[in-house]
Amino acid sequence: MNNKHLVAIALTAGLGFSQAYAASCQGVNTYPDWTQTDWQGNPSHANTNDKMQHQGKLYRANWWTRSEPGSSSAWQYLGRCDTGNQPTPVERYGKLSVCGTGLCSEQQEKIQLRGMSSHGLQWYGLNKCLTDASLDVLAQDWQADIIRLSMYVQEGGFETDPAGFTQQMNTLIDMASQRGLYVLVDWHQLNPGDPNYNLELARQFFTDIVTANKNRNNVIYDIANEPNNVSWPEVRHYSEQIIPVIRTIQPDALILIGTHGWSTFGASTGGSVQEVLNDPVPFDNIMYTFHFYAASHTDYHRSVLDQASDVLPVFVSEWGTQNYDGDGPNDRISSQKYIDLMKRKKISWTNWNYSDDFRSGAVWQRGTCNTQNFVDSQLKEAGVWVKGWISEGR
Repeated sequence: MNNKHLVAIALTAGLGFSQAYAASCQGVNTYPDWTQTDWQGNPSHANTNDKMQHQGKLYRANWWTRSEPGSSSAWQYLGRCDTGNQPTPVERYGKLSVCGTGLCSEQQEKIQLRGMSSHGLQWYGLNKCLTDASLDVLAQDWQADIIRLSMYVQEGGFETDPAGFTQQMNTLIDMASQRGLYVLVDWHQLNPGDPNYNLELARQFFTDIVTANKNRNNVIYDIANEPNNVSWPEVRHYSEQIIPVIRTIQPDALILIGTHGWSTFGASTGGSVQEVLNDPVPFDNIMYTFHFYAASHTDYHRSVLDQASDVLPVFVSEWGTQNYDGDGPNDRISSQKYIDLMKRKKISWTNWNYSDDFRSGAVWQRGTCNTQNFVDSQLKEAGVWVKGWISEGR
């Protein structure tokens, strides 16, 4: 029985992911205690259909092999070993909403979500860096609360294949939801920087995605990634066009809005938080996004985040430990100051990015997504730090 069948059974029975995807590893050999022996009786290999557990995951051999489970196509991934059905983030917090300047659980308790953003789905998406194995690692090993799915519009993204990318987004939403994660659907407009340029594509995308997922309680919509070279009133105008599209389908949807100056409340382009305060988007249950890269954006940008989050609901939907281009040396000191600020004020965040891109900001070493061997030894420096920050205190 494959994972899709398990999910169908779970949904029919009303079970959570932790029950549906928990595999029984009782009595199954643990790598490298091979199931088959050599002529001297020493464990030596696995035969076709032999099962083996490794790092809390269950695998079945596709053929005779001595390779490490999960390191090659010789193995089929069957799921996580049952660890006692710990509650998932969605089971813990339920339907989220804005309360005051914070993000609150269904019980109206202010919370902080911590997780990862994908890279562009056209490059590192479904069946590449986002797979059953990688999402299990994010949900179970890293104990993340949320994944941001970045749907680029240009750069070979949505505009080249709207139907195909809509299907991919819906599939990934389903996969993340099965694991009890919150999902941030990111309309990753970047070039050109004015979100109004893609207004009709955005209407199409959000109409289709919200319609398909309107009954889920774990999906959040990020309607404009990084507005740039555009004024705040123009961003506000765009928001007034797109938010009703979403709210007509799902009236209680939680929505994030990118701010001017590359989602910095204008800090990167001489603007200010006051522009938003003077002319706020006229809808409730919305949050404003802030982005930073700790090696480039230091004390001044931190002060803007601190100021903005005092008076507005803020979600840091993208950040990195390196330069603004997601590459270069990591700045642990500046990053830690941001982490401490966001922890103190319970500002939710997703880090850029959960892929094996060549840049230092991608958490996995090159080639990891090809081998599907998502283990700690494959993490880059930034990946080690970010995993620790996500799982801290869990």
